[in-house]
Amino acid sequence: MSNELSGRDGFGKALLELGHENPKVVALGADLAESVRANFFADKFPERYFEIGIAEQDMIGTAAGLALAGYVPFATTYAVFAAQRANEQIRLAACYNNANVKIAVSHAGLTCGEDGATHQALEDIASMRVMPGMTVIVPADANEAYEATKASAEIEGPVYLRLGRTPVPIVTDGTGDFSIGKARKLRDGKDVTIIACGIMVEMALIASERLAKEGIDAAVINMHTIKPIDKQIILEHAEQTGCIVTAEEHSIIGGLGSAVAEVLAEHCPVPLVRIGTNDTFGESGPPQQLLEKYGLTSHNIVESAKKSILRKKVNV
Repeated sequence: MSNELSGRDGFGKALLELGHENPKVVALGADLAESVRANFFADKFPERYFEIGIAEQDMIGTAAGLALAGYVPFATTYAVFAAQRANEQIRLAACYNNANVKIAVSHAGLTCGEDGATHQALEDIASMRVMPGMTVIVPADANEAYEATKASAEIEGPVYLRLGRTPVPIVTDGTGDFSIGKARKLRDGKDVTIIACGIMVEMALIASERLAKEGIDAAVINMHTIKPIDKQIILEHAEQTGCIVTAEEHSIIGGLGSAVAEVLAEHCPVPLVRIGTNDTFGESGPPQQLLEKYGLTSHNIVESAKKSILRKKVNV
């Protein structure tokens, strides 16, 4: 496997394998099969692939109908088109019916780059997390996207699987220990805990290494499942380190940071610093430049970790 692959690549590989393993697995597209890597499945199983066209609302309704008829549909498009344009259909056709629909979306976050603000979904985790019965998964890399896709097909009920466009380094080993709702501890630490999802997991690991050179011992948690969130690991590390930083390629409003804050506020209040976009849209530009401009880098995690530790020390 290449050192860098996109989350959508891992999804495409897993979906194709699911097609071989389970004749009930079907896929739907909204004129973006290649962009989400659903084309692998479509080419092999054309009779089980439904091209709906640029009609995302129809796609979700059709997927819900297929699910209620006993199939396992994967509805594929861009994150912004599913979570926003088809929001009502996801709420009523999929979630209200607890339909077994898997919504696999690419081009989430700032790293869809030059496509600009109209295509950079920075609110989708919040939109999907609030849906009753919805499972929300944000894999860290292609390996985890592969595992998450396979796991999504095994559970009943709607799933939102958030994938990226840009190739990123592989940070998980793909050993098959992936479990929905169970975070992965990548590094232990006693001074601060960094909880990240998606592409920010790699940056959290880099930040942890930089902090170690300054004598700061940082734990790193890969919180791939935003809902249901792993409360146990959050509380264990809140007690262990006494302060937390969250990092996500998403708005700090309603996403991973908010989910962690809710757990802490109810059970174990400790200093928390959230990294993400701050109540703003993105813009067109190269992915790395956008991450730097909007403060989503390992440097930002390092500085936020120090800030969180300071708050712990002065009890504010």
